Amino acid sequence: MDKHQTDFDSDDARKFQQGLSATKDELFQLILDPDTSYLQTLLKNPQINEDHLLILLKRRDLSETLINTLYKKQRESISHRIILALVKNPATSGTLVRNLLPQLRLFELLDLCLLPGVTPDQKLAAERAILQRLPTTPLGNKITLARRGTTNIVAELMKEGEPQLFEACLGSSRLREVAIYQFLRGATARAETISMVARHKRWNQRPNLRLAILKNPKTPEIWFTLWLPNIRNHILKQLSISYRTNPLRKRLIEMEIKKRGRI
Repeated sequence: MDKHQTDFDSDDARKFQQGLSATKDELFQLILDPDTSYLQTLLKNPQINEDHLLILLKRRDLSETLINTLYKKQRESISHRIILALVKNPATSGTLVRNLLPQLRLFELLDLCLLPGVTPDQKLAAERAILQRLPTTPLGNKITLARRGTTNIVAELMKEGEPQLFEACLGSSRLREVAIYQFLRGATARAETISMVARHKRWNQRPNLRLAILKNPKTPEIWFTLWLPNIRNHILKQLSISYRTNPLRKRLIEMEIKKRGRI
């Protein structure tokens, strides 16, 4: 071994020894070191505490091995803040994230879904954890979720058909037309919620939604009165077929057909 290699090894050993014996104040600087193997050594320092680890976990260049080592050392007395920092770090494995998510609060899970830089797998796991909690979530929290939640969360909340919650869903910027369409064709649609869609400025001009509303047997008659005059002929024919067994609706449609003459 040449002298240069010997000097390098000596310096390296000295650095690692200093890492093991560094003070609390010194550790705040040392945990910024880019050498992952050196960070493993710092985790063995008896002076390292939660404040150091929280700063360390903000780094986006950590390895999965380092994350696992950190978790194993903290597992017996892990704090909520460390759990939250772990699930937000992109190096944390999917398995560990799924194990930790049940310990997070509802809106911490939501923040994780919306946090830039979090991996798609982490976001998906957080979203699923929220969906699993919905049956036991209070209405007030559901309304907040409807206003702030992801596309899938809002779509799931909409299915409940509760008017106050439904209104919040309709106002969500993440709501998609397909979710409303599916709702209008589902069993939980009621006259009140159907009319909420029909009145909503963002949604009431969508042709597919108008047709779904007019095809729903629970739709109030007012929407037939207002919309039938503007319905295209071929759609009017579809509606006539849809309401063969509903005399009142069929009469309204036939009256409109008669106004137009033969179509």
